[in-house]
Amino acid sequence: MKILVIGSGGREHALSYALSKSPIVQRLYWTPGNAATGEIAENPRIKTDDFESLLSFARKEKIDITVVGPELPLVNGIADLFIENGLRVFGPTSGGARIEGSKIFAKKMMEEKGIPTATYREFFEVQAALEYIQRIDPPFVIKADGLAAGKGVLIVDSEKNAHEALTDMFERKVFGESGTRVVIEDFLEGEEATVLALCDGHTVVPLLSSQDHKPVYDGDRGPNTGGMGAIAPAPVVNTTVMGRVIDKILLPLVDEFHKRGIDYRGVIYAGLMVRDDNPSVVEFNCRFGDPEIEAVVPLLESNLVESIVKTVNGDLKNCTIAWKKGYACDVVMASGGYPGPYEKGKEIQGLDVSSSDNNVYIFHAGTAQRNGRVVTNGGRVLNVVSTGKTLQEAVAGSYAAVDKIRFEGAYYRKDIGFRGLKYFTK
Repeated sequence: MKILVIGSGGREHALSYALSKSPIVQRLYWTPGNAATGEIAENPRIKTDDFESLLSFARKEKIDITVVGPELPLVNGIADLFIENGLRVFGPTSGGARIEGSKIFAKKMMEEKGIPTATYREFFEVQAALEYIQRIDPPFVIKADGLAAGKGVLIVDSEKNAHEALTDMFERKVFGESGTRVVIEDFLEGEEATVLALCDGHTVVPLLSSQDHKPVYDGDRGPNTGGMGAIAPAPVVNTTVMGRVIDKILLPLVDEFHKRGIDYRGVIYAGLMVRDDNPSVVEFNCRFGDPEIEAVVPLLESNLVESIVKTVNGDLKNCTIAWKKGYACDVVMASGGYPGPYEKGKEIQGLDVSSSDNNVYIFHAGTAQRNGRVVTNGGRVLNVVSTGKTLQEAVAGSYAAVDKIRFEGAYYRKDIGFRGLKYFTK
């Protein structure tokens, strides 16, 4: 079997790593990739937005399945194009990808099906939004309707901060056109978690739960990033919570897809807030979470290729996924200044740490090869993952590995897993 992976981040490295372990994969391609691509795959070096070149390559090489990592190509219709040309693709068509591409669309779907989520209002011009915030009490959440690389969600605690955020979105267009339509919703209390689930258009099969850490600073302070680390599984997602996620969130969502004529095949990302074992949806995404999947993959015991094939073929009812016992922790090493301006081209040393420890995995995100050296090439640079029999072991293993990796300006949170660890220290 020939597989093509599209994307260049830690998510795609983790997926490519898992796919490369399958004995049924004859050739694995990963584009545009990063500094780690050559270790596990061939790189045709085609950009994610060059749909025609990607299609031409897939047809020429007779690719069996294309796995689309990032959300932007899915929202822009790469799956539609491939399917129209008789190619199999893991990832929803643009109609289904709107659950991430438009917060308003996702909210309306949840409202239609009674899926638990925060109450909200939508706004298309700044004055109406400003008048609304004067009538409600903080804290509340302001979300850009469209894609904003995981940074278009702002929790505001005062009318002044809300005014600044709305002015930035509508007038300064800090999130481009994505921020000229906004959702203002109630602030949900509880503990955040993520459930990723495979969906073949009818059946949903959840993966291990996980917990992202989006704010840039320890203690979940500061601006949101694309994710500074994750743990899996998330202790807050017990069997009761997972059952409710399936029955009250995932299955109703798939039913609503059916009603709208959407054949959703790929991953449903359910970002959750859990309170008293009751999950509510913070957001839906149309792809694997990043950095969540980097924490989930090392615990996977089943063959990922077989699960992907069953998803694409509409055969998930016969799919059972096996998991290793234990936990995983992913600490993201970022460039200094991220999520604001940062420098690139800093040489990275110590990447061989995983070769001496079978429990450590290094998934590259923003890296590149320069004159035989691995250098930084993005805001989030590396995902340093460790597994352990306990969450404490996994966290300790990740930070021990982080201590051996060096690049100028490296920044990382020191408290990844702090919420999960509280379940074991009571």
